[in-house]
Amino acid sequence: MMNVYCEISAVQDTKGSSKSFPKHETRHLSEHKNIARCARFSPDGKFVATGSADTSIKLFEISKIKQMMLPDSKEGPVRPVIRTFYDHVQPINDLDFHPQSTVLISGAKDNTIKFFDFSKATAKRAFRVIQDTHNVRSVSFHPSGDFLLAGTDHPIAHLYDVNTFQCYLSANTPEIGVNGAINQVRYSSTGGMYVTASKDGAIRLWDGVSANCVRAIADAHGTAEATSACFTKDQRFVLSCGKDSAVKLWEIGTGRLVKQYLGATHTQFRCQAVFNDTEEFVLSIDEPSNEIVIWDALTADKVAKWPSNHIGAPRWIEHSPTEAAFISCGTDRSVRFWKENL
Repeated sequence: MMNVYCEISAVQDTKGSSKSFPKHETRHLSEHKNIARCARFSPDGKFVATGSADTSIKLFEISKIKQMMLPDSKEGPVRPVIRTFYDHVQPINDLDFHPQSTVLISGAKDNTIKFFDFSKATAKRAFRVIQDTHNVRSVSFHPSGDFLLAGTDHPIAHLYDVNTFQCYLSANTPEIGVNGAINQVRYSSTGGMYVTASKDGAIRLWDGVSANCVRAIADAHGTAEATSACFTKDQRFVLSCGKDSAVKLWEIGTGRLVKQYLGATHTQFRCQAVFNDTEEFVLSIDEPSNEIVIWDALTADKVAKWPSNHIGAPRWIEHSPTEAAFISCGTDRSVRFWKENL
């Protein structure tokens, strides 16, 4: 769904066949008491949650954020944070929403995955806890909601049955070297596959049913850490990001490198590269200039570089699955919302 504004600007764009990324407005939403480390949108795009080194989780309602961004809010200040959860004792690493119910999960350095029911206005604590053996770096719900994956300091993702908490490990795991800790794990849209991005620089693709490793791209980011990986909606490609300052698109069927999105430096933090909601653009972060960098997904041309408005480089970027809006989380503890200027 392209809007008129975007179409017009694309016509005026002289840079080959690349599309123009529409202008966005941004708003500071909230402060954590320490670094804002991760963010995740609900599948319906109605909520976004952020996790912090201060061990808290904030849940925002998107409609309230938009209300807050209107020029003249008559009702006085709108508070977009609708829940704050305090139940971890170490920094939050990742979050995910249950695909069907009002449940948010978090993975943290305290080796736990916690389940929060955000339909209850007064609940501050988790109603269920999975105690893992390792630092839980990443979490991802299966699209059915019956299983979840935990990427940890252990080189193999831990698969949990949500109803029984039984933990399963892949039977035929490939030989993974010393630094195989998983930075990110993500299911594909149907749950037929999942992908892991590891500290050893590898991207590995796993069968969602058998949990067998079906393809390992060993040096996807050379000797640098692979920090993020996600599937395209059609499950044909995986977008990865690494501390080698490269963002890469891989064809799943062959394992070949299809595109490289270059020109953003990220060597320090666990940087993200994400698609926008239509998958026409790729977004990531340039740490030295503290900018958000946007490429045309098809041509791999850099089409925009915007000041992030954070003090110090953003730690995480997450795009809405349903509209032209994204979140940036900062070393400066702040959470910013970006939405297309209509």
